[in-house]
Amino acid sequence: YASYVTGGSGSPVRYLIVLHLIAVALLASYRTGMKLALWHSLLLLVVYYGQDAELLRPLDEDTTLGIGSAFEQLLAFSAVFWLVAVVTSSFSAINERELRRRRYDLEALAIMARRLEAAAGSLAGAEVLVETVAETFDVKRAVVLAASDGGELEVLARRGDVAAKIDGHLYETSQVRLAMAAGTRLTSRLDRAGDAALDALMPDARNLVIVPLSAGRQALGVLIVEHPMRAASRIERRVVGMLERFVSHTALALRNAWLLEEIQHLAATDGLTGIANRGTFQNVLSQELSRTRRNGGSVGLALLDLDHFKRLNDTHGHQAGDEVLRRVAAVLDECSRGFDTPARYGGEEFAVVLPDTTPEQAMQIAGRLREGVAAAGIAAAVTMSVGVACFPSDAPDGEQLVKAADEALYVSKRGGRDRVTSAQALVPPPTR
Repeated sequence: YASYVTGGSGSPVRYLIVLHLIAVALLASYRTGMKLALWHSLLLLVVYYGQDAELLRPLDEDTTLGIGSAFEQLLAFSAVFWLVAVVTSSFSAINERELRRRRYDLEALAIMARRLEAAAGSLAGAEVLVETVAETFDVKRAVVLAASDGGELEVLARRGDVAAKIDGHLYETSQVRLAMAAGTRLTSRLDRAGDAALDALMPDARNLVIVPLSAGRQALGVLIVEHPMRAASRIERRVVGMLERFVSHTALALRNAWLLEEIQHLAATDGLTGIANRGTFQNVLSQELSRTRRNGGSVGLALLDLDHFKRLNDTHGHQAGDEVLRRVAAVLDECSRGFDTPARYGGEEFAVVLPDTTPEQAMQIAGRLREGVAAAGIAAAVTMSVGVACFPSDAPDGEQLVKAADEALYVSKRGGRDRVTSAQALVPPPTR
């Protein structure tokens, strides 16, 4: 109406209408811009036909447009108006699509961050990375490889048709090694001859994105993703960027998880022998006793002491004594069952927690441990004296169980060493 009363199609208000359309399309949304363009077009038609039906006073035709009739002027202005509307709305649609993508990416990153925070350990963290990548980009195959202490890579988490371990060696020319050294790499097809190990890990892989897991300057491993692509298309830079951001967050989480696991391992193991320390022994024994009280059964305990260890130290030196302790611990760990817990109890004394073990079985296992140490040929035929006790037959709690096994060990020492004694044979139990 303002355009009509100020001169019709030649009114300067027409420029404000165009500017209004541009502002709405860019600042609101392209859909609103197109609706506004349709609304203004309808109003123009209403004014034109209102004039044609003499419902509105006809205005003088604008000759500045170089077009004769009012209808031609209307068509010209409408064409320009719609051209501006379409172009502006197209730019707005592109911006909106990009904003939606970024919001989606940020939401996916936030979800992964929450999952990483809740993940318990490095394996769970790697699984979070693989699952998030698969959900976000509809990936069918992905794998996280972690570098071990020796520099070799092992499978930490995988999805799809991926081998459980690397069959072969990843040479320095491998795409994985190159990515760890220089950054993200894209490859459409693997060289089966030059990268046989990676090809065996992900058979017939295409369109791989290999992103290094790095924390600071330390290369922790890689994420390998087989990206689904349509024919004659390329991997978007946005996808690569998001994968790098996912990996960056996960690398920090994995490094922290590994540091925590290392601290927990150091706190739970004996620094000299590498087996469980006394604190871990006490925790395991307490847990097994609690479980046995609930479910029934029996828990065995073997206390083992090296015979004449002080003499060995005095004769061969403390370094030789430390080596003997390490080798004895290795033998105990090898001869124990998979669910037993060998531990260094203190000095030259060791302990083995024997879950779900009857007194007879405990004596057999203790005998096998003693024979294993004697047969290992450690430093002039080192031998061990062993005391065995079981809960609940020999003691009502953990403290009394350790005391009963220790008393049985004392009897083995006093009886000539290099033997196994059961607490059940102590009637009455000896005192020290």
